[in-house]
Amino acid sequence: MLPTRGYATKGPTSGLEPFNFERREPGPHDVLIEILYCGICHSDIHQARDEWGGAIYPMVPGHEIVGRVARVGSQVKRFKVGEVAGVGTIVDSCRVCESCKEGLEQYCARHIAWTYNGTEQDEKTPTYGGYSSQIVVDEHYTLKISPKLPLANVAPLLCAGITTYSPLRHFNVGPGQRVGIVGLGGLGHMAVKLAASMGTEVTVFSTSKRKEQDAHRLGAHDFVVSLDPKNLDALANRFDFILDAVSAPHDVNAYLNLLRRDGVMAMVGVPARPLEVQAFSLILKRRKLTGSGVGGIRETQEMLDYCAEHNITSDVEVIPIQQVNEAYERTLKGDVRYRFVIDMKTL
Repeated sequence: MLPTRGYATKGPTSGLEPFNFERREPGPHDVLIEILYCGICHSDIHQARDEWGGAIYPMVPGHEIVGRVARVGSQVKRFKVGEVAGVGTIVDSCRVCESCKEGLEQYCARHIAWTYNGTEQDEKTPTYGGYSSQIVVDEHYTLKISPKLPLANVAPLLCAGITTYSPLRHFNVGPGQRVGIVGLGGLGHMAVKLAASMGTEVTVFSTSKRKEQDAHRLGAHDFVVSLDPKNLDALANRFDFILDAVSAPHDVNAYLNLLRRDGVMAMVGVPARPLEVQAFSLILKRRKLTGSGVGGIRETQEMLDYCAEHNITSDVEVIPIQQVNEAYERTLKGDVRYRFVIDMKTL
């Protein structure tokens, strides 16, 4: 076993603190990664505080991992020692169900081994995430990272990047389309960059006027303060696609009414309470309301390659791990532009 240092929370009301644990020795198909950077995702906070239920403690969060390969198993073919590699939200799945065979491991019908707050395929061994010094992952679930991009800025692509890329690709968003992005935070800022790079006309909807300059810098063509209903009424039936990245309670019907006939609105934010949907918001224009999570391993690699080609990374604030609890509180207040990333050499 490999002695490993990390930060963990021991309960829903506890802060994160130093935690020593063990990783397995790399097997024939495994890659040992020395973690260099790990992003802080809002879902880390939800899970650390057991806001979604089913939390497993002690919990080492972190699923936006970038590091350097330190060792490879005897059968590993895709990675060499010294290369840069990444790990996202999934470290294993059943590999035999229909979804896994189609490269959609995120919808595995049997058992997904989430990077943390989950269990391995034995459904007993807990998984520990990227707020740690190293991680061991099967090469199939390990991702290639371009060394040409700033690695701290790449880390959030492993969740925020793929969470926004996946629905844009699935619904064939492209040139000539009008796209709305609701919310300009960790997810929303990536959605703006990606949608703009795909040749769409991007409009950002935000409750905060102070984010307008940032929205345009990130690639948005228009900015709408959503607090005023008149601003939304003027855009009825305009958009082909809307990506809703808001995790706070809000009126989804106001945005559904902005879709043209057969338009699609995809939810990637996770509000704490159920949202009400008026049937006529969908029926009158045959609109679609759908949800989307992360992508599978194949699509995540596609996203990383796309971002490397188009020089797209996240806007980040790099912190030492000793400030992780403060970063959680600042994230909840929206006091970050737009993602915290932990420099793991401070561990």
